[in-house]
Amino acid sequence: MSAHAVLTEAVEAVLGAHPGLGIAINGVFDAAPARAVRPFAVVEDPVLVDWSTKDMMGREGRLAVGLFEAGEDRARLRALADHAAAAVSGLPSELGEGWRIASLAFLRSRIFREGPGLCAAVVEFRVRMLQAN
Repeated sequence: MSAHAVLTEAVEAVLGAHPGLGIAINGVFDAAPARAVRPFAVVEDPVLVDWSTKDMMGREGRLAVGLFEAGEDRARLRALADHAAAAVSGLPSELGEGWRIASLAFLRSRIFREGPGLCAAVVEFRVRMLQAN
């Protein structure tokens, strides 16, 4: 399994299982759903570059989680973004398929208006992963 797939599946799992987030949203998706009711989360495909060592395959990249909410209540969306940041920060070191997280850092988050009565948040992280041979 690719580094993209392993990382995305792990993030989806921790978001869905997080006690403050999993019960507050209507699903965690890997692409924008056609018929989901807000609030929901979307794990964007990570942007990964080579971070290999002499004897290990490695990837460094950016990971983003989008949160989509109906209404103008930014306080609720801020709370969801905080829960998402906590959930991703709690990723297990061992991801599977030999991939291991070497470092994970919160980078930034922002909340913005998508249109009348619609808000969204994006929470971004830097991740560095190594795969044991």
